[in-house]
Amino acid sequence: MCQNERMAAHWLTPDERRAWLALYALTSLLPANLDTHLFREARITLFDYHVLAMLSEAEGTSLPMSELAARSTASLSRLSHVVKKLEGRGWVTRLPSSLDGRVTTASLTADGLEMLTELAVTHVAQVRSTVFDALDDQDVADLERVGRKILRGMDSAHWILADAAPAAALAGRAAAQGSSRQDL
Repeated sequence: MCQNERMAAHWLTPDERRAWLALYALTSLLPANLDTHLFREARITLFDYHVLAMLSEAEGTSLPMSELAARSTASLSRLSHVVKKLEGRGWVTRLPSSLDGRVTTASLTADGLEMLTELAVTHVAQVRSTVFDALDDQDVADLERVGRKILRGMDSAHWILADAAPAAALAGRAAAQGSSRQDL
């Protein structure tokens, strides 16, 4: 690339720059904020919590490690390290799959589900106060729409995109079922 091609960069407009800086600050500060809360409450990280939550939402509270890695947006090696730590606390077990012995399945234990269910109350309160209390219904719909649009451009096969139901429909379904598992 020559000097002139570098100089002809398509710079962000002032509106795009402000949006980018807001997004950058949000993606930097939000995980740290939630990590601090979860570590204080249960000595776990947001990533640990997310792994446990993905298992809690899975049928039979079990997933193949490769599927859990995809749902956690993590490499298998990172996930393996975290699952080993969670196993040490008695919250997760790993076993060969009953369908294919070459596949390792992670399962949430009863103790893990109990801990997660108790922790979910304060975690959801923290998420609500940090993110959603400042938003109205239209903001929430816009956040979902924009988030999915950006995600689609980065990973069109991401598992989140497979669930095409809008947030309002999911919330309505959870309320109708009287279920709090959506909140985990």
